[in-house]
Amino acid sequence: MAPRKRKFVTEVKAASQALDDGLPTENCLEKKKVSVVSSKYFTGKKEDSSRLESGFYNQPCISLAKALLGKIFVRRLADGTELRGRVVETEAYLGGEDKASHSFGGKQTERNVAMFMVPGTLYVYQIYGIYFCMNISSQGEGAAVLLRALEPEQGQDRMRELRDLRRKENGKALKEHELCNGPSKLCQALDINKRFDKRDLASDPDAWMEHGPEAVSDTTVSSARIGVNYGEEWAKKPLRFYIQGNKCVSVVDKVAEAKMNAGS
Repeated sequence: MAPRKRKFVTEVKAASQALDDGLPTENCLEKKKVSVVSSKYFTGKKEDSSRLESGFYNQPCISLAKALLGKIFVRRLADGTELRGRVVETEAYLGGEDKASHSFGGKQTERNVAMFMVPGTLYVYQIYGIYFCMNISSQGEGAAVLLRALEPEQGQDRMRELRDLRRKENGKALKEHELCNGPSKLCQALDINKRFDKRDLASDPDAWMEHGPEAVSDTTVSSARIGVNYGEEWAKKPLRFYIQGNKCVSVVDKVAEAKMNAGS
């Protein structure tokens, strides 16, 4: 290394150390004007290449519902513990003409405003006054995808503790596949509540999505959504998607599977 370059590197290192120690850097670089703070080598920030970026969510609702299968939902708790679950079941709610959607007819309210926000925004709502469900906004006015079930990947003991907080004492111990096999169950297991409403998965520090395995050969089943009989003809449309054969799926539709297998 040339003497001039070696001297420059030494001065930059000295300035970086001064910043870490909270000391002034004026004398560290002598007369040279070096922006150490803005240098990518000294910021200390680590880019997270596994987090799904905003562009991933910017796709039609049905496409997003299918694309989310196999992805990993991550929840970082206050103590730094990270809980992970693989998405194995989703439902698409198209807004507009979809009579089963909270945004049917383009109706925007204080409750459902997250459905009209940028793709990748969490829409968390409460049911029966005590349980929560988590959705992710997509392309389309008022469209969002409901996360119905996850396969626990990391932090199962903590998930079980969080689920037990909402269960009767002396209840039967939950099996691993029962921790997140329902939209409200997964919210309990991940400690997701109303304060997560309107958060952006592309940038939030406490909740985000990551890529799953590069090669996913799972078979996707399309079937009717669950518990939306009020949606009239829309209640029967095949807008629920799940990974066939996965034990963590909330409800298996044998009829839909038989039709799919017969046509393959």
